[in-house]
This record gives sequence, structure tokens and C-alpha cells, in this order.
Amino acid sequence: MEILDGKKISSDIKDEIAVEVAQLKAKGEKVPHLAAVIVGNDGASKTYVGAKVKACNFVGFESTLIEFPEDTTEAELLAKIEELNTNDVIDGYIVQLPLPKHIDEHKVLLAVDATKDVDGFHPVNVGRMALELPTFLPATPYGIMELLERYNVPTLGKNVVVIGRSHIVGRPMSILMSQRRAAGDATVTVAHSKTENLKELTLNADIIVVALGVAEFLKGDMIKEGVTIIDVGITRIEDASKKRGFRLAGDVDYESVAPKSSFITPVPGGVGPMTIAMLLKNTLLARSRHMENEK
Repeated sequence: MEILDGKKISSDIKDEIAVEVAQLKAKGEKVPHLAAVIVGNDGASKTYVGAKVKACNFVGFESTLIEFPEDTTEAELLAKIEELNTNDVIDGYIVQLPLPKHIDEHKVLLAVDATKDVDGFHPVNVGRMALELPTFLPATPYGIMELLERYNVPTLGKNVVVIGRSHIVGRPMSILMSQRRAAGDATVTVAHSKTENLKELTLNADIIVVALGVAEFLKGDMIKEGVTIIDVGITRIEDASKKRGFRLAGDVDYESVAPKSSFITPVPGGVGPMTIAMLLKNTLLARSRHMENEK
């Protein structure tokens, strides 16, 4: 059993990006600039955005953090998005989800300039991804594909089950792994809450991507020997034995699943760090495209 170490690979990627940025600076060229917008006081969102800003500083990017209070109106947020769309200094930006309930996330997503959508959520970018055209890939699926590729996990012709059909992870993963690409060319089944024969599907799977948000859902009796496991979930579970009063668990019951796996991502330290690394790669790409368009 081999651990797919997202912490190590994300560190490698950040080092690679830092070298590129240093070369840009040495030539006196513009360095990438990433902005992040956060609305409200969600603790997990604040932690995640803070990690993005820290990563930008590490690789040498410029970064801007824009914080709005919980009661910010939809109109105020949309006005800021329009401002970011037209600001030539900003190469890419993200609007951290979730947003407060009084703001329409779909309307906000559509307002983002697709050429600055480094999260890869805009319908234009999703469409380009589906058509195998150059675009910004959603950061989490992009990170998973990079992990599979860098660890040389066999995917060609393999039977893949993706559990979860979200637009952020499940659906993009199913598209990417079925495409003609490195870490692709697989046969993919998407399972979800209405799937009736899930255990039958997972027992026949060579690779399982679990993105349900249900702690320790996938058990050892649901998989075959030698399977590759990608655990996207992360949930806080109360645990009085821990100093913080909780432990972090993925969507996979690691204790029973890991011994039967050929490759597995840990939680934490697997998929999570890769998401931020790929956001940086998308921002570097956005900067490159903007410079090309200015020529």
C-alpha cells in the first residue's frame, strides 16, 4: 500500500511555481496576482482563504484579500466582482463558497469573468473542459489528476467509481478520468444518493473517488484487494481524547480500507493540499494568457 502524499506533491508543485515566478521577476516581468473574496465569518472558509494567501506569498505571487461582512448585499458583491473583472492588475480571483443564504451563488458564479475564473467553476470553463479544450480545470479534480499522474497510478481501461455528483468534484472527475489524457482513458461510473447497487459497483472498481461529505462512509467490505482510493471528504468528529476536542475524518473508513488498497490518499494531507497548489497553477496560466492577449 502506497500513500498518495498530497502534502509532498503540493510542496513540489509550489517549489516549481516559485522557480517560474523568480524567473519572471528577474526579467522584470509582471508576476501573477490572485485575489480572494470572502463574505461572512465562516471559520473553515477563513482558514482556507488564509492558506491560499500564505501559498501566494510562498511562491512569490501578489495577492489581495477582500473581506465582506455577513450582511453584505448581493448587489454589493456583484459590484465588487465587476470591479475585479475590469482590473488589469488582477490575473485571477476566487469567490469563497459557501456564501450567505441571501446571496445567489449561481448568479455570482456567472458574473465572474471566465478568463479570471481560476476556480474553474464558470460554465464556459466547464464546457471547455468537457470538450477537452485548454481551460482552467476545477482545482480539486485537477489536483487529484495530478496526484494520479505523478504517482503513476494505472488508469488506462480501469473501472472507476466516483461517489458523489457535485459540480465541484464528482462531475468534473468523471469527465476528466474518461478523457484521453494522462491519468485518463478510464471507464467511469458516477454513483450518488439514489444509487441502489453501490456496494456491487465499488466491489468491482479499480479506482474509487469518494466525494460525499459523509464521514467514514466507504468501508473495507465495500472494496476489493488492490484498489486505488481517493478520499475527498473531510469532517470534524468530536473526540474527547484529542487536545482540540475533535479529529478529522475523511469519507473513507481508513482503518478498514487502507490495508486492502494499492494506493490511498490520507485525510488530512491528501487531496486538500493539492487543491491550493492547482489554484496557483491556474493563476499562473491566467497570467500567461493575459500577457499573450496584450501583445
